[in-house]
Amino acid sequence: MRKGYGQFCPVAKAAEVIGDRWNPLVLREMLYGNRHFNDISRGVPLMSRALLAQRLKELEKLGVVISHEKETGQGHEYLLTPAGEALRPLIEAMGVWAQQWGSEQIAPEDLDDALLMWGMRRRVNLETVPPQKTVLQFDFQGLTRGRKTQRSWWMVIENQEVDVCQKNPGFEVNVLISADLNVFTHVWMGYTTLNLALQQGAVCFEGDRNLVRQVPTWLYLNGEWRYGMGIDPSTAQLMQAHKHVAAECNKASGT
Repeated sequence: MRKGYGQFCPVAKAAEVIGDRWNPLVLREMLYGNRHFNDISRGVPLMSRALLAQRLKELEKLGVVISHEKETGQGHEYLLTPAGEALRPLIEAMGVWAQQWGSEQIAPEDLDDALLMWGMRRRVNLETVPPQKTVLQFDFQGLTRGRKTQRSWWMVIENQEVDVCQKNPGFEVNVLISADLNVFTHVWMGYTTLNLALQQGAVCFEGDRNLVRQVPTWLYLNGEWRYGMGIDPSTAQLMQAHKHVAAECNKASGT
């Protein structure tokens, strides 16, 4: 039986929803628009499917998630209730806080090329991508999970839709991106500038020069981490203002 904090305090009640391990990440995936079990699961690859099913049921009992059978095929579709959608500022603020106040060091065990590709897939700047089919190939080195040290991925963008493949789809590649996984992850998260990574040779683009120039804009590689993560700019601006106030306070106190 699920245990709460045994307090009527509003903070305690909110913590019972987002305080359990994995719940914030499950909510993150749903706030990104993922409605199907498999899609949510891809965003939390280290979470067992059995535990995900359990947490979705718990969130449904808490009134933040509602499920119904798919109109076609087997399984369920999971949707956020108004109460669940209202958690968006809290989840986004957690991401902004970590970006600005948390450690900028990503541990080797945190690196995950599949999670990175899934994250990029859902946040491609489609308004800037050419209308014709565009294929990007990613050759990552420096993998730490399992026995493989390098792996390739393909991203196919066509008709305002993005597909990610681990097997070569057989289409002509427009731009080849070769990168150290650790460095590329830091670039996408906004911890390292793309120009520095290119100068050091840790990231390399090959292909049509015009398309190569556009890729950073498509994938939010120019420091627009909040857009790549799907965070509302107003939330990020508010947290930036808080950080500025804290800096001024420290300056005034001489710390």
